[in-house]
Amino acid sequence: MIDLLVQGLGTALSPQVFPFLFFGVMGGIAIGSLPGLTATMGVAVLLPLTFGMESTRALVLLVGIYIGAIYGGSISAILLKTPGTPAAAATVLDGHQMASRGEAAKALSISAVASFVGGMVSTIMLISFSPVLAKFALRFGAPEYFALAVFGLSIIASISGKHPIKGLLAGMLGLLVATVGLDPVTSYPRFTFNQMHLYNGFSIIPVLIGLFALSEAFVQMENFRIDGKIDTNFKRGIVSLKETIGLLPTMLKSALMGTIIGSIPGAGADIAAFVTYNEARRSSKTPKAFGTGCMEGIAAPEAGNNGVTGGALVPLLTLGVPGDAVAAIMLGALIIQGLQPGPLLFTQNADVIYGLFASMLVGNILMLALGLLGVRLFCRVVEIPKRVIIPVVITLSVVGAYSMNNSVFDVWVALGFGVIGYLMQKVEMPASPVILAVILGPMAESNLRRAVLMYQGHYDFLWTRPITVAFLALAAISLVSSWMRAKKERNI
Repeated sequence: MIDLLVQGLGTALSPQVFPFLFFGVMGGIAIGSLPGLTATMGVAVLLPLTFGMESTRALVLLVGIYIGAIYGGSISAILLKTPGTPAAAATVLDGHQMASRGEAAKALSISAVASFVGGMVSTIMLISFSPVLAKFALRFGAPEYFALAVFGLSIIASISGKHPIKGLLAGMLGLLVATVGLDPVTSYPRFTFNQMHLYNGFSIIPVLIGLFALSEAFVQMENFRIDGKIDTNFKRGIVSLKETIGLLPTMLKSALMGTIIGSIPGAGADIAAFVTYNEARRSSKTPKAFGTGCMEGIAAPEAGNNGVTGGALVPLLTLGVPGDAVAAIMLGALIIQGLQPGPLLFTQNADVIYGLFASMLVGNILMLALGLLGVRLFCRVVEIPKRVIIPVVITLSVVGAYSMNNSVFDVWVALGFGVIGYLMQKVEMPASPVILAVILGPMAESNLRRAVLMYQGHYDFLWTRPITVAFLALAAISLVSSWMRAKKERNI
């Protein structure tokens, strides 16, 4: 295997392949940093360009975009409080707080380093333990997916900050929004008001853009005449080596969790980011610092969501089962190139696969280099006066909401949720629980109902399936520990 990997490194660094990897990572960072343009969209848009390419170059270009876009989402999340991708929604919580107090350069550098650690760990896990991870992922059925969603929803209690009741209300609002559309089992329309646009429910991108980007733009418009640009303060510099070493345990743990979550088909980078953020907060010695701009609050979700990049390819390459939407497009790319995913792929096309693995290692190094070198350039964004940046944010938000489905209706959805987000900010109600519930609500509902059908109306699966029991126990621990922490803080 080592010989094949060394040979793959030679391929990745060759003049015929390296330019594709470089432009893939750089393009991915640009795509991910723009609100509304996700990694899935970037890979899908560029897929047709690979039809005439040699297989290694084609796969390297698409993987480069994937790696760059997942990291790029954190740039706008930190600087503009606008997640470039849903996977960066958890990074907003501490990233923008740190940028607001003049430490944007440090926040961006932590994001780059954590993304690098997450990507490298997941790639090494992909190379070393693909068969084991694939076997674990295959044990997931409807009961396990339901329990995983419940565990994810239990995070609402810990990301609600000083207002857990308001956080729960926001979570209930998100679950209500998630019920709009066709019933997942009977296909009966719910809350659609005979509007065809609502039959598939609300798209997550317009909701996310409205709650985070437009609502923040509306709030800033109140102080339009006050030119309160953020001081990026380069004198404080980027994250130091000592601080990086201190964050390493959090990054490694989050990267491992992200890889495992990524290897489970259907559980993507957005879920991994929130789960790892919650775990970092739960196990932290200073949980009260989370949400106020602490470094662990950036390192954990960024290492977690980049950990998914390697994990999602585990079931794809070993079993032909895509781990997330990007992996599904990669499945199409493999088939177009004449490669059949499965165990034989590693023996019949070892040169292409190990070239891909080596390119992921090199791609993560490129992402780190471009991320750190670009910190000063990225920081200039927050030095732009409000009278310039607010119209740009609104324009990008409208374009991003429209481009997902080429739908004017989605633009109105984004504007509507922008107003809702604005009102929520006025009453100090957190927006993150809404996004979490919109992402996980359909997953919890559909899998619970499928599990009940599988067990002929009984609920035995809640206590007879080990993985289900483990996730439900973790959810209970998360809720109880959050409640005890809130009670302790009230007594101080």
